[in-house]
Amino acid sequence: MIHLTAKNFGIEARHCRGPVVVMFYAIWCGKCAMMKPIVENAEKRYYDRIKFCEVEVDESAVLAAEFGANIVPTFVMFKDGEVESIMQGILDEETFLERVRELL
Repeated sequence: MIHLTAKNFGIEARHCRGPVVVMFYAIWCGKCAMMKPIVENAEKRYYDRIKFCEVEVDESAVLAAEFGANIVPTFVMFKDGEVESIMQGILDEETFLERVRELL
């Protein structure tokens, strides 16, 4: 996953052509650690069609606030620079993959 901060968020996510999944997470968050392997598996499956990125909320609090990532993990899904959907909390792998496929 590409690590995003305020400096590269625009280029890598907001202004990117095509689908992008951004995981807002916290280092201290156990639920985020549980979701990370699911996201990494999705990234392996769709590496050639979807960009996967991550934002650490304590490092990039302004971005977290902008996208309502007050619950971690929060997943913001973009398509051609537009927010397509936002999901929060723990999801089972099939539900997560289903939402990712909707970006295609």
